[in-house]
Amino acid sequence: MSSATSRVEDVLQAYLAGRVGPDRLIAAVATAYYGERGMGNGEWLRPLMDLIERAAPGVVALVGTEGTPGFSVRLAERSFPSEYEDELRRVVRETLGEGGKGKREGYSLWQRLSGALRRLFSASGAPPGPPAR
Repeated sequence: MSSATSRVEDVLQAYLAGRVGPDRLIAAVATAYYGERGMGNGEWLRPLMDLIERAAPGVVALVGTEGTPGFSVRLAERSFPSEYEDELRRVVRETLGEGGKGKREGYSLWQRLSGALRRLFSASGAPPGPPAR
């Protein structure tokens, strides 16, 4: 387990314990999700990112970095909508394995390989399949 994974797990647990608010949780999840995807480790956070993007579209922005390849995560100036906090808490529990499958269980080699191939093709800017005419 990478140190980034353990840091985001600590934030998830702190959120459930009431020591961290949803905005800090979102920052930690987005940073870990986008930062570890290249290594195939951020996929376990996909359910959280799906909820975040659905509940508060645009709350997280990826910003290009000067002088280095890649990007950084920037939070918008608005808060996560409070009406989604119960669902956020439920998805956090499931992500940690408290009432759900957990982050590693059921994640097969085939799923990791297919995710890596999707990222490879999406990173090239061209969708997989025949070229457009």
